[in-house]
This record gives sequence, structure tokens and C-alpha cells, in this order.
Amino acid sequence: MSTTGHPFRQFIVKVHGRCNLACTYCYLYEGPDRTWRTRPAAAPPVVLDRTADRIAEHAHVHALTAISLVLHGGEPLLAGVSALGRFTDAVRTRVPADCAVQATVQTNATLLTEERLKGLARHGIRVGVSLDGGRPEHNARRIDHAGRPSWPAAFRGVRLLTDRFPESYAGLLTVVDPTLDPVETYDSLLELHPPAIDLLLPHGNWSAPPPHKSGVRYGDWLCAVFDRWWSAGRRETRIRLFEECLALLLGLPAATESLGLAPFDALVVETDGSIEQVDSLKSAYEGAARTGLDVFRHAFDEALRHPGVAARQAGAAALADGCRSCPLLSVCGGGHYAHRYRAGHGFRNPSVYCADLERFIRHAAGRLAADAVPAVASGEGGTP
Repeated sequence: MSTTGHPFRQFIVKVHGRCNLACTYCYLYEGPDRTWRTRPAAAPPVVLDRTADRIAEHAHVHALTAISLVLHGGEPLLAGVSALGRFTDAVRTRVPADCAVQATVQTNATLLTEERLKGLARHGIRVGVSLDGGRPEHNARRIDHAGRPSWPAAFRGVRLLTDRFPESYAGLLTVVDPTLDPVETYDSLLELHPPAIDLLLPHGNWSAPPPHKSGVRYGDWLCAVFDRWWSAGRRETRIRLFEECLALLLGLPAATESLGLAPFDALVVETDGSIEQVDSLKSAYEGAARTGLDVFRHAFDEALRHPGVAARQAGAAALADGCRSCPLLSVCGGGHYAHRYRAGHGFRNPSVYCADLERFIRHAAGRLAADAVPAVASGEGGTP
């Protein structure tokens, strides 16, 4: 078994490198990195076949018992369900017999049809949907290349998913917009019956700040949704950011890119077979995610030795001095790596969302502490 770094357990495969939408806030196609322009629109079969081999090789070398396979883009459904199914089947066939493969396609939902959902279900591929709320006005930034709203098609796709294929529904991915009412946005998402919601802060950094970044607007937004979620009396849905924050506050292990000090365990394979770090780094500068490796010449263990990956697996040692001395270190973990960038200074900085994260973490800790005393007194326990 290799002793280099912590093995990758999440494999994000760009099956298609283009998108049928032109979201105005997209860091991938509207940001500083333009490497997508020189790559194939769709991953050729030879790239997917070699990628399946490399995933299986990594799983065998590290005796992995579970991996996450994320079929990504662009819009991955542009590659066709049959291509997604063949690739997923190839990975499952080649990994060790005791290695479970959780496969998910991350889509904008506009191309979802009953036939496509049947095909995805047949290959055991769950469906994650990117939407910024459950109303047309929440998704005003999610437009197609002609400037038309994507909401009508996306809503039809999500409804088909929830009504006909609920077992395939992985959840929603939502980019936080602090100009929208937080509780109203959250309630509208609940109407789409998601089993889980991922709340993402818009990618930005010290040199290219996120939109509407003043004070702790993002932190206040998260606190308002947290209170609504926490006070429901039952778990209406999972919100990974909140659950991971609570786990870390309780001293439990948790793994998320936005919080904590757990070693980074994801890598990306681009449509040309290039092995890269996660796409969020592309919001910093051109080539920030590049490793110089590819699936034809390099095993994934070689990516573990890349300085960027090593830094993201080094925990507190890779953080700024102020972060290492912060009392919230074990929970915050310095925040999302991409959000720490400052031109000329690299990534060894606090997150551009430092104040927002402090606001949210301290608020969640206060709610947890306030509710723990009566729960213990009454003999109850647990969190939503």
C-alpha cells in the first residue's frame, strides 16, 4: 500500500466540458481560467476507459471500500446517458469487489426526461441538481446562451425527478445569494423535496472578492437559514454545511471542503484526461488547478505528491499564522481553500469569508449550547 498522502476517495470526472446554460456568476466559464476552450467538448471513450482503469488502480492500491464517482461538466447530460452508464459500469466492474461506488451526476436539470432518468436509474446513478431556489426569481442568473431563463425547463426536470424517480434524487446544490430572503429561499427549496441541500458560498478571493461582500452579509444569511432549519423540530432535509459544523463543534470527525481540517480527498479528470485539482481553484487564476499530470502517463498517487494537493492535506500546517492561533481553527479549518487566495501571496491567507464563517460558527455553537442544557435535563438528545 502506498504511504504517500491520504488517498483520493472522490473522483470528479468531466464527461462533458461545455454547458447549455450561461449562468452569469459561473466561475468556470466566466472566470479567469480559459483552459476549457482548448479541451474536447466531450471526453472521448479512450479517456473514460483509461480513467476507469486509474480509479480502479487507486482503489486496489489503497484497499478502498467506498468511493464517490461524480459525473460532472459543464452539463454532463450533454454526453448522453449511455456514455455515463458505460463509464459507471466500467468503474464498478474494475474496482475491488468490496469497494462500493456511489455514482452521481450533477446537472442543471434542464435536460432531464423520463427516458434519461430511467437510464440513469438503470445504471445506479443518482441525480444532484444545481438550483439557487425554488422560484423563478431565485434563478434569474441561470440563463441559457440566448439569455432566456432556464427555470421552466429546470423546474419540469426536478418535478419529474421528485415525482417519478425519488429514489434517484441526491439533492440540491445552491449558491448563496445574500440579496435574496434567506428563509423564503430555504422554504422554496423545501418545496422541491430535496433529501439534502449543499449551500455554497460564491467563489471569490481577496483579489477578486465575491459579489455583495461587505460586513457579514453571507454569515447573517447562513444564520437565518440555520435558525429556520434548527427550529423546525424535525430534520426536514439534510444541510451538509450545518451538519458538518455541528459535528465539528461536538468534536466529531467531519469532511467538507468548506470547514474542518480533514485531508482533502478529491481530484478531477478533465475531458482530455488531464488530472487536476478541483475546479474551484480556477476562480483564482489561469491554470491554478493544473497538475501537469494525465491519466495516460500517471497514476493518481502521483497527484498526491503534487505541492497543491499536499498543502491541502497538511491540515493546520498549511494555514496562515492567524488561522492557526484562532480558537475556531478546528471547526473553521481556514475555510474553503480557493477563498484564501490573494495575488502575490498565494493561498496562505485567511478565507475572504473569515468574518462570515466566524459569525456563522459562533451562532451555531450558541444555539447548540443553549439547546443542550434543556435536552440533557429532560433526558433527550440529538440534533436535527
